[in-house]
Amino acid sequence: MIPPDLVEIHRSHWRNDCEERGFVLHAVGIESQVVWLGRAWGLVVPLDAQAAAQLQLERYERENPPRRREPPPEPLHAAAWLGSTAYAFVMLLVGYLAGRTAFGYDWLQAGALLTGPTRAGEFWRAITALTLHLDVGHLLANLGFGTVFGLLAGQLLGPGIAWASVLAAAAAANLLNAVVQPVTHSSVGASTAVFATLGLLSAYAWRKRAGQGDRWAYRWAPLVAGVILLGFTGAGGERTDVLAHLTGFAMGTLAGIAHASWRSPRGAVAQVAAGLLSLALVGVAWVLALGSR
Repeated sequence: MIPPDLVEIHRSHWRNDCEERGFVLHAVGIESQVVWLGRAWGLVVPLDAQAAAQLQLERYERENPPRRREPPPEPLHAAAWLGSTAYAFVMLLVGYLAGRTAFGYDWLQAGALLTGPTRAGEFWRAITALTLHLDVGHLLANLGFGTVFGLLAGQLLGPGIAWASVLAAAAAANLLNAVVQPVTHSSVGASTAVFATLGLLSAYAWRKRAGQGDRWAYRWAPLVAGVILLGFTGAGGERTDVLAHLTGFAMGTLAGIAHASWRSPRGAVAQVAAGLLSLALVGVAWVLALGSR
């Protein structure tokens, strides 16, 4: 409640906005007070000083246009580690079973992304190939990058939604890879999923900055950084499938844009459902792969 001998001349949700203008008035000898109005802060002055105070504030506003306020930080999901843990478990489990030729199957032959069979209808290979690796070094590299990038994505989107998005993007990238590669081409590895996660993170941050009115360099920095990292880590090595990395990054970028543009469900039920669905899809893909041998 404002006393009858005072009048409000400025209102803001941030107290320091009112205090800053109060300091301006104080500098020219006009007394003012900052008061809480119930839902916002107000700057009040004596009734007989209203005209002079408003004139000073108008001058101040012209000389100091409003600064962009940083948006509040997004809440991070505390359980993000669950997604990365599940990812590491699946990679290690499949790696162990494939290395032991478990159940008498050649897991590499059954699950690799072979272009010919994939085009012929063995679409499960787009998923199973993500869990196979050629050697321990290959596996450990994808474990390291995948758990870190996945943890970051899980903090933003939640572990279930994040990894479901990564799985969908990486599987789509593998299918696209099978369409454009020669019929004799084959590939394995979670690196497609790793770069899909990188693309998701880069595009999500880019889109979130797009409407904030900053300079273009600030807005585009996340996407540019993602492309640079893709170039440094995804384009070298004798057995590197560069196209798989590029398609993974591209599909992840589309997923990141979608999540930033249309907020997906982030609650606990959605996280659990998406996480279980992702694990089920990997399991079903391997049942189909081994059952077709």
